[in-house]
Amino acid sequence: MCQNQNLYFRKSSYSATRNECVEVADAPALHAVRDSTRPEAGHLDFSSTAWKAFIEAIKTDRL
Repeated sequence: MCQNQNLYFRKSSYSATRNECVEVADAPALHAVRDSTRPEAGHLDFSSTAWKAFIEAIKTDRL
């Protein structure tokens, strides 16, 4: 988890339209994901390479 960086979270465009959604934040070297219903629980960090692979898998229906 990235402790020293102020992250701006926004609702993911891939998230459901309900209030319960995934929020994402972008930083130069990472992408962070958290549950909007429990932001105090922290977030998961992903490298740019891992994030791009994840998004590509979603776009091509491999997930």
